[in-house]
Amino acid sequence: MMKLYGAPGCGSAIVEMMFVLAGEQYRWVNVEGFDAPGPQRDALLELNPLGQVPTLKLDDGTVVTETAAIALMLLDAHPELAPPVGSAERQRFHRLLIWLVANVYPTFTYGDYPERWTSGSALELRDSTNRYRQQLYLWLESQLGAGPYVFGDHISLLDTYLAAMISWRPRQAWFEKNTPKMYAIALKVREREDLQEIISRNEL
Repeated sequence: MMKLYGAPGCGSAIVEMMFVLAGEQYRWVNVEGFDAPGPQRDALLELNPLGQVPTLKLDDGTVVTETAAIALMLLDAHPELAPPVGSAERQRFHRLLIWLVANVYPTFTYGDYPERWTSGSALELRDSTNRYRQQLYLWLESQLGAGPYVFGDHISLLDTYLAAMISWRPRQAWFEKNTPKMYAIALKVREREDLQEIISRNEL
């Protein structure tokens, strides 16, 4: 069985939701505390030299990292979890998927641990990445339609990102006020009965 290394409330929650939507079995390995020296980080570093979650170990021992890479892997077996192959919406799915991990994710990489990246004001770096992230979310909001999901009536793997992200900075109250379409999609995903155990365990 595939092993998913993660921590409550982190990006691994996104992959857990993806796996449930795809009907794929996995074993969750809790490495909470992975971002500080200790046995959890040591165990993770054996698989992923960046020491990041999610990290996925396949049955054959292959290691897959990055949420977008895992999403694309799942789509090979479950193409219905994105718009139809060959459609303009499928290309838009790819664009927004990569846009999220290429633009939004780095704001957390640098903003969550600013002291790692600057000898100056760590607070200033955190504040600037927080502001930039809000600008990115406002752009994403402008790309969304009437819902109930990112691509209309059918849920896709992209929707799982929003379900987790509204719990991250700038937090749910900001999303509800400033990006109501994103917020509504996230809540719609969180209502799914098959995701309740993951939602609860990750405190989303």
